[in-house]
Amino acid sequence: MAGLGRRGAAVHEAVLAATLREIESGGLDMLTVAAVAARAGVHETSVYRRFQTRENLVLEALLAESEQRVPVPDTGSLRGDLTATLTLASAATADPLGLAVMRSGTLAHGDYAEERRRFWASRIETFTPVVERAVARGEVAADVDTSLLLEMLVAIVHSRALVTGFPLEDDLPERVVDALLDGVPRPG
Repeated sequence: MAGLGRRGAAVHEAVLAATLREIESGGLDMLTVAAVAARAGVHETSVYRRFQTRENLVLEALLAESEQRVPVPDTGSLRGDLTATLTLASAATADPLGLAVMRSGTLAHGDYAEERRRFWASRIETFTPVVERAVARGEVAADVDTSLLLEMLVAIVHSRALVTGFPLEDDLPERVVDALLDGVPRPG
């Protein structure tokens, strides 16, 4: 949002918020730029001028909400950072908007294939410092596959929230991080 004046920033934020509300109320299938503009109280051309396409609008709204709901932690340890991340990601599914954002974050619709890739690439890039700090502290090897580690971390939340319906228990983040970092225990 660099370079936007106060009014421009306010319109930008209103449009992103309206986009999220539209996703929450009707999902991606029902989302239109016209509906977003009406909800935000701006002209449809204002939305297109800022975002060019519906897909760009959705991507930016989902990234902004995801960054707010699941910010990058810095607890001082990889285990702490991964546990905090997974705890926040689990909590994000606790309300209708969070669940709608998660469902939309899959961007499973054909129109959103490139945006899905950009969404997840951005989130992985945002969380890369967690792993870089762990490498600097000597907690993991320098050749760790950061993308794989982070994908494995959040996969359980997506699986339980969107596929299996299994509960996201309070101790799940610690159990998942233990399995991820320590491996599955073998018989004695």
